[in-house]
Amino acid sequence: MIVAGIPAYNEEKTIAKVILLAQKHVDTVVVCDDGSQDMTGDIAQRLGAIVIKHKKNMGYGAAIQSILEKARTLNADLLLTLDADGQHDATEIPRLIQPILEGKADIVIGSRFLHENNKMPLYRRFGVKVLTKMTNGNGEAHITDAQCGLRAYNQKAIESLMPDENGMGISAEVLMKASALGLIVTEVPVEVSYKGLETSTHNPLKHGLGVISTIIRLIVEERPLTYLGIPGALLLLIGAFFALWTLQLLAIERRIVTNVALASLAFTMIGIFCIFTAITLYAILRAIRRRTS
Repeated sequence: MIVAGIPAYNEEKTIAKVILLAQKHVDTVVVCDDGSQDMTGDIAQRLGAIVIKHKKNMGYGAAIQSILEKARTLNADLLLTLDADGQHDATEIPRLIQPILEGKADIVIGSRFLHENNKMPLYRRFGVKVLTKMTNGNGEAHITDAQCGLRAYNQKAIESLMPDENGMGISAEVLMKASALGLIVTEVPVEVSYKGLETSTHNPLKHGLGVISTIIRLIVEERPLTYLGIPGALLLLIGAFFALWTLQLLAIERRIVTNVALASLAFTMIGIFCIFTAITLYAILRAIRRRTS
């Protein structure tokens, strides 16, 4: 069974067209109505889609989580996700799912940068490239477009991916967790239309900061001793340096420089917090890995 999942928030103007076009290529359409205040959910239901209703707007990531959960319930062989605003061309669905049907990939990402007719606005292109570079990190992944919502997942990916990010950062989270799970990710070129569309309900800066915070969180959680423990130890050393300076001034000049003393205290406290957090996260990760191994 091939399922199309559509996260939607106040998309009554475009949802009908997106559903009808998707239904030509899939067996079932699932729409997650993420707390819409308009007719989005009602229109989807009238057109025969399975509608998941969130009582309030929880975010794009929460909608994708609900769609993945529903796909598992339906025992879907393949899940395709696309946006509800009509920017994705449904005629590209067969090409997107082809690598999965041929057994060449677990996840397929639609890449706007691989398409020769890339009409993405310049500011958005720059932002997506930065976020994609951060998502790829130093790993083996060479994804060109980590933020495109047009994606396909095989059954293995559907069953194994358990994202927990409610915001836009889920796009990066899925790819980083897929890499950790050893899932094969590939890309196909797709064309996205921006003309006359509200392509994002999120402020671009807020969107970018949200994705960056998610990436940093995931990196820190994966290697807490490296990314928290080492900086914490360095902060402790700096704090010790300022403490010695304070003691030296007290011994020689019989005075305490308040700024130096406060700097010593601040660096020491932050360093202790970082090291304590790193050790705690490391212990939790070890416990989880033992249980799952």
